[in-house]
Amino acid sequence: MQTDQRILLVDSDASRQEQLLFLLQFLGEEVEHTAVDALESSLAGQRYRAVLVAGDLLDGDLAPLLARFDRQPVLSIGETALERPNLVGRLEQPFAYGQVTELLHYCQVFQRVRHEVAPTSPNQTKLFRSLVGRSESVAHVRHLISQVAATDASVLVTGESGTGKEVVARNIHYLSAQRDGPFIPVNCGAIPPDLLESELFGHEKGAFTGAISTRKGRFELAEGGTLFLDEIGDMPAHMQVKILRVLQERSFERVGGSAPIKSNVRIVAATHRNLEQMIERGEFREDLFYRLNVFPIEMPALRERTEDIPLLLNELVSRIEGEGKGMVRFTRRAIDSLVEHPWSGNVRELSNLVERMVILCPGGMVDVNDLPMKYRHVEVPEFTVEYPEEDQERDMMAALFSGDEPVEIPEQRFSNELPEDGLNLKDMLAELEVDMIRQALDQGQNVVARAAELLGMRRTTLVEKMRKYGLSKEG
Repeated sequence: MQTDQRILLVDSDASRQEQLLFLLQFLGEEVEHTAVDALESSLAGQRYRAVLVAGDLLDGDLAPLLARFDRQPVLSIGETALERPNLVGRLEQPFAYGQVTELLHYCQVFQRVRHEVAPTSPNQTKLFRSLVGRSESVAHVRHLISQVAATDASVLVTGESGTGKEVVARNIHYLSAQRDGPFIPVNCGAIPPDLLESELFGHEKGAFTGAISTRKGRFELAEGGTLFLDEIGDMPAHMQVKILRVLQERSFERVGGSAPIKSNVRIVAATHRNLEQMIERGEFREDLFYRLNVFPIEMPALRERTEDIPLLLNELVSRIEGEGKGMVRFTRRAIDSLVEHPWSGNVRELSNLVERMVILCPGGMVDVNDLPMKYRHVEVPEFTVEYPEEDQERDMMAALFSGDEPVEIPEQRFSNELPEDGLNLKDMLAELEVDMIRQALDQGQNVVARAAELLGMRRTTLVEKMRKYGLSKEG
């Protein structure tokens, strides 16, 4: 029996059921709830990732049912007197993120130990989780994928760069009948026009200078699987004609060859361009557009589904952690700030930011003021450490006279010899500090963050010193 990745919920308490349903959907889980009298038929058809059953129901007529389906992990909602090996744990109110995720993990371990865990069913896949989110737009995309995957229709995925068009294509492939075949991606805009035909259809030996042997193209490599034509809008006109012919006749010839080669390939295309406007300008063939656009799927921009950003952050952090690249966490204020960002680079930009913060704050907690400047959309007072003036003077003296980090003192203003009548060291150091701060501000074009980098100190420290000495950015 195959394991479905959904969670089955059985509870007669409507309010409690609604709370659990909300929390599980927030975690990105797919949940199905059923009535008590329908539970047996549900369990007979498939094995769920977990079955959540009210404790009072387990103490009643459902106990024998659990004994029959002893390979199905079950969680009790509330207290129960029942003791069964497949009763993995108990969910107690108030329901909390940590408790729920821990018990779902126990269910996963239970299935692994009880073996006979088949791969994910054809209707569910881990790749679906890459389309993280509870927004209506993402739910609609998931619904469209589930509808079209089982067919052989051509799909055109549109959306801005970085929205995850290839993720959609991979989900379509792995949910389709062609999932055992190869998934071959081709970026039509990244291959020079004079090489694109050879890349797609292959070539015979001697077809052109440098063709020292026969070579298969991407269509042959994708036989029995899916060919993903990314950035189809960048494809030159002469290749559009050849792609159209393959879609119509299901055959092609290699460059330099004459024998037709049959093609059994599912085509998924994608573009960030407006193909209909390109048709009006004569830049894209209308007949090819309608061949590709049998089933359109539009990926929403990240700024249109900002409610998904917390879940996306969690997914990206988990993925990076799983790859052994490090770990980082974001405060609620940092997440609120990121929600306000326009995200012109979409999910790709968010992914890059997470990787950057893993490097900058390894294993740490990222707050608003740890984010790069352009991502700070929430005003948060910076935390400053109390740094007594005596300690500052001591550290300044250590920096001045240590051999590790010598400080260059302008010769025209300061001498390294003590005058006969002595000097006020505190005033001299303050004067030197003021002079260095002014120079750093000049070099940094009055940007405090740049001046702080030049002086090797935190921005907050420099701001405090400027306030102390009555300095402004304009000097």
